[in-house]
Order: sequence, then structure tokens, then C-alpha cells
Amino acid sequence: MYLIIYLPLSSFDAYCDDYGRCKHALERGALRELHWHITAEWAYVLEGSCRVVVVNSEGQNYIADVEILVLPSCIPHVIQGLNDTADGCEFLLVCLRRRRVQRRLHFLSYGMDGPVPKEVLSKNFQVNASAFDHIPDRQLWMLPSAIPTGSAEEQGQGQLYQASRGTVKVVDSRTFEVSKTIALAEVTVEVGGMRELHWHPTQPEWSTSWRSTHTVFAAQGNARTFNYQAGDIGYVPPSFGHYVENIGNTTLKFLEIFNSDKYEDISLNQWLALTPQIWSSFDAIAARLRPTYS
Repeated sequence: MYLIIYLPLSSFDAYCDDYGRCKHALERGALRELHWHITAEWAYVLEGSCRVVVVNSEGQNYIADVEILVLPSCIPHVIQGLNDTADGCEFLLVCLRRRRVQRRLHFLSYGMDGPVPKEVLSKNFQVNASAFDHIPDRQLWMLPSAIPTGSAEEQGQGQLYQASRGTVKVVDSRTFEVSKTIALAEVTVEVGGMRELHWHPTQPEWSTSWRSTHTVFAAQGNARTFNYQAGDIGYVPPSFGHYVENIGNTTLKFLEIFNSDKYEDISLNQWLALTPQIWSSFDAIAARLRPTYS
């Protein structure tokens, strides 16, 4: 179904430890699981062809059959082998590293949906909790799927689900020109509601909150939940998925603060809504949750 080979370090790497690289092979129709990397990613297709689906922090999606792929850090994407050759596709992947970040450190959708209680997923996606009965208890990395039909352009349409359990007001350089170094979002969440599963691609988040719980996810399925009281200060590193629940009896209000001229976040809901059904029998989510592969 797939093959991953981590290429060995050269003697030069001892002096210039700036990048990690590996070679991937995907059978026809096979999926590289929903994921993102903590560093920028560059890929070159060696054999066959593949289709990539990308969603950015502006809520825009990009779908194309590619020969070369360049992605900024923390931008979520899916890669699928196409039907051009009998063996699917093979590509070289290079990730630029930040300081001593390990070359295998990247975030799979499992990193947020795996450890999250089904009740939280139900609230986040507004579906019955039973929809998540078969979430795998481990990272799948790759999984089989039907060979996509139609062109990438034909599959470029998605529908975005919008919820209404609170408000968000953003102040940054787009609304207040002199704000070149600070971006801020004022968020309110109704009783029993939650700030949906999301992450910030470029900057750490500082927050001050009333009574609430904040759950943060690192790579490889690691997660931790923090209980906040009025006046507490929170910190979430860039790329770390997280959500906030209102556990009080009044409307929750908190501030998200960033050392940046622009507020950016990527919603898990939006990512999945903008990753269309590009596979003939089921889309990325159905493939991700099928019990056959767990």
C-alpha cells in the first residue's frame, strides 16, 4: 500500500543540520493521511503522479495534480496516488527544520481526533458521538482508498459549515493599520459551548480567560487539559491543535493575543469542509474512520 524510507544523514549534516528528507511511495488511490508539518515542506514527484489537497489560514483550498509541491509550515494537506502508472507514485520529501526539531515531528489528524473524547468531537462537528465509534487508536500514516475520478478542478468545490455558539472580534493590521506587532481576537463562548478544534500556523498564542478548560495537542498523540480561572494566562505554541470549553454558568470571554500584524488560525472543521470528496467511493474522513483499517 505504501512505503516510507528515511534517507540517511551525510557527513555534512553534522555541521548543517537544517533539513530532513525521506522517500514516499503510494499505490494507486492510497492516501497520505490528513496531516501538517511543523516546518516548511518541499516534495518532488519521482515516478507517477499524485493529487494534493491543501487548505490555508484564509479558508482557501487548493487542489491539483502536482509534480513539485512547496508548502509553508503548519498548512494541512492530503496526498493521494493517482492511476497514471501501475505502481501509483513515488516522491522525495524534504522538510526544513527549526533548530533541533526532529525530522519526524509532524501532526496527523489522529493527533487531535484520536485523544479527544467522543463527546467533544460530537460538539465540535455537530454530529452524533456514534459517528466516531471507530476512530483508530494509533496513527495510520497511509491508508487505501478508491482511485479518484475526474479532474482536480472538478473536485475543487467544498461546503463550509458555520456554527453560532459565540462571537469572534479580530483586531489586527487589516482593521487597525497601526497594529503592526500585535494581533488580537476577542472570543465569547456560550454556556456549554466550545471554541472549536483549531491551531495557529505561524505564531504562539497567549490568552487570558475566565472559567474554562483548554486542551492542547502536541505531535504523536500527546495532549494535556488545563483548567482556567479568571485572570489565568495560557500559552499555546504555533502548530499545536487546541480547543476551549466553557464550563462555567455564564458566557465565557477570553482574548487570543499574537506577536504578529495578522491574526491567523486554521479550523479543523473548515479544513475538512474544504477537503472535498475527491475519491469515488468515500472522502478523506470516511476513509480515515473506517474500522477496517483500525
